Amino acid sequence: MTTAAAPVELRDVGGPSAFGVDAQRFWRLLWFMSAFEFRSRYTNTVLGYVWTIAQPLIFFGVIFLVLREILRFGADIENYALMLVLNIVLFQYFQQATNRGVRAVSSKEGIVRKMQFPRIVIPLSVSLTATFSLLLSLLAVVPLFLISGLEPRVSWLLLFPILLTLIVFTTGIVLIVSVAFVRAEDTAQAWTLISRMLFYAAPILYPITFVPGSLQSIIAANPLSLVFTQARVWIIDPSAPNVVEASGLVAGLLVPLAILLAVVVGGLWMFSREAPRVAEAL
Repeated sequence: MTTAAAPVELRDVGGPSAFGVDAQRFWRLLWFMSAFEFRSRYTNTVLGYVWTIAQPLIFFGVIFLVLREILRFGADIENYALMLVLNIVLFQYFQQATNRGVRAVSSKEGIVRKMQFPRIVIPLSVSLTATFSLLLSLLAVVPLFLISGLEPRVSWLLLFPILLTLIVFTTGIVLIVSVAFVRAEDTAQAWTLISRMLFYAAPILYPITFVPGSLQSIIAANPLSLVFTQARVWIIDPSAPNVVEASGLVAGLLVPLAILLAVVVGGLWMFSREAPRVAEAL
């Protein structure tokens, strides 16, 4: 007499999670991918890492020539050239990271399909790689400030919270667009348009005080406006109005911080939810 085998219970097996379970492996993989991507970007170029510094400076030169010499804009703004070059360096980090972030996951389709690893290291490595370029660019900008006669101040140390705010916001955007592109390739075209709009809608080429009152609260709500406005005050011109003086406590500070938090939390939630199904969607 034989005993019937007990029925086997079938369970759904989830795909690789966003963060994985091994913290040490997570950080090693993140550093390796970021460093490899940064080095490989300039491997076959003649100037190498010089391009990291040259690109924002050349772009600044063109913009400054058009605005100052052709359109005669900025002559009445103290240290306008220094404000402009700093803003361009900061925005190019944001633009570079988010534009690369759109296709970050899809470009790694081969390893996403075949390997088990924490998926979130892919978009995070994009932001970290762009951060390397940002730091190199800032190292080139600081001597320009000194040559131009800008005196170092203790407030220059506040550049670190400015950079942290920018990096956190940018990383949140990268998480959102990277997973959105997997589901809808229209994300690439949409984000290209949005990033171009942000360049002109954020106070990069002009101080936020130049924005008409009816639009100022809208412009100030952008977390990038908080970054650029405070960067000008703490690094370039201490006499310039800060975000609270320029746009008020709510519009200038609380709203952009709330939006920044929503972007980061939303990005983490979206990526964590979609990470196990990314390989199927590609």
